Amino acid sequence: MSEPRFFALIIGTEILNRRRADRHFDFVTRALAEKGHKLTGSFIIEDDPALIVQTIQFIASQENPLLFSFGGIGSTPDDHTRKCAAIALRDGLLHVHEEAKAIIVNKLGEKAYPYSVRMAELPEGATLLENPINQMPAFAVDERYFFMPGFPEMSHPMVTEILEKIIPYKKETFRHTLTAHCKENIFIELMESMPKGVEFSSLPKRYSDSWRVTISVASEDKVLAKASFDKYVNLLENKDIIYTLNDGE
Repeated sequence: MSEPRFFALIIGTEILNRRRADRHFDFVTRALAEKGHKLTGSFIIEDDPALIVQTIQFIASQENPLLFSFGGIGSTPDDHTRKCAAIALRDGLLHVHEEAKAIIVNKLGEKAYPYSVRMAELPEGATLLENPINQMPAFAVDERYFFMPGFPEMSHPMVTEILEKIIPYKKETFRHTLTAHCKENIFIELMESMPKGVEFSSLPKRYSDSWRVTISVASEDKVLAKASFDKYVNLLENKDIIYTLNDGE
């Protein structure tokens, strides 16, 4: 099976209207980078049920997806994620998860009724994720779609634990980077010839005196990464274009 393609889904109108600042994207990208991986896509969307369903379905349609979803799993009327996950990934129905119900009732007692106990209504076959802060469980579907609270102090430890389980060892990637005093169009033909297994990027920037472009080449194959990068260096030297090697970037 191919490696997981990671996605983040950040649900909350309060982020889009700037009543709250997002903290999930930065955390997830850093956590993945520590394991040698990156996000394939990240979405910030409103608390809109149809949009949530469509976004989960889109992510699920990708090759070998793994989703970290933040927000909307509580018991208030604007918490739609549990139902939306059931629609997108199961039969559309919510089922009482007896273990989740027991955790909620044990924690809250009679105060669990009539609202908080709703958090135990989950998609069919859901498994629980332990909440390190208030014990109110989050959940996963198929061990690849992880639905967590919007509160970073609750969800971020969950992400860390999930990554430790699915990626126990860091994937090593060999990267080489340079900045050249030119426009990026001189590299187009070379970019088009890059072999499979090589990740490359071109980031141009206009300065007061000239254009500059940062070229980054990476691969899990150390020899392939260096050989591919050397082609950019050779091109620049053959054209007498000034460049700087950016070690460690």
